[in-house]
Amino acid sequence: MGSAMMRATPDEPAPSGVPAVEELELELLLEALVQRFGFDFRTHDRAPLKRKLFALMQRRGLRTLSQLQDRVLHDVATSSALLRALSVPAARMFDDPAEAKELLLVAEQCLPGAPLPKVWLADCAGAEQAWTVAVLLAERQLLWRTEIYATVASDELLDEARSAAIAPERLQACQRAYEQAGGSGVLADYFELADGALVPKAQLRSRITWAQYNLVTDASFNEFQLIVCRRALPDFGPLLRHRVMQLFHDSLAVFGVLGIDRELDERERQAVNYQQLLTHQPWYKRLG
Repeated sequence: MGSAMMRATPDEPAPSGVPAVEELELELLLEALVQRFGFDFRTHDRAPLKRKLFALMQRRGLRTLSQLQDRVLHDVATSSALLRALSVPAARMFDDPAEAKELLLVAEQCLPGAPLPKVWLADCAGAEQAWTVAVLLAERQLLWRTEIYATVASDELLDEARSAAIAPERLQACQRAYEQAGGSGVLADYFELADGALVPKAQLRSRITWAQYNLVTDASFNEFQLIVCRRALPDFGPLLRHRVMQLFHDSLAVFGVLGIDRELDERERQAVNYQQLLTHQPWYKRLG
């Protein structure tokens, strides 16, 4: 949505060297998020950031980013909605069968050789993404000695992931998607009924460790055989992307696999250390 649609009258052209009002409002809003909530979106790519903010403004009936900032600072519901809007959208189980197939192929290469393999779902797209990975690994008998670390950006998203469930009427659609991803079992075997909804059985749930983690500011916290971050990276600006890629490199074991959103450019700093595993697909084995 263009900025002209967000205001009653268009801004006058800014003098040379002076930021346009909307850009100034955006910087002030992002600074407010850091100061008030500790979430830093200042190095995110501006185009997707604005699309998400303007969509939220439209839903809330707000005309300017300044109005949004005022609401965010004084209204808990609005601040919660904004942080949710800027987070990775929640996934559904096996919503990308092609990606699930690829993940299983690379997992079979990097997990069996490790004594206690670890998988990191960085900026995880909610509980169902983690359950998808857990089911895939369970089907190949890889899950029972593997620890999946699923991290999200806020405590609210963390609470949602830990308490998530699936409506029973969705199970048939999930089963079809599971089969498209190469699954050969019965998805219902991994779930049980609790309070009228389906939740993973204890043996599946116990292999997933949930934690709040900020890719912008936090340091490496473990060594992993597989790191997957394909849905958050497209929102990152160049500086943040470079920072996060270095974080992943520092966290990935030699011969571990990194799954990202796009193919590495040969000019990227980390490219020399990685071997592409699947043709034209961004899954990379660390060589050194």
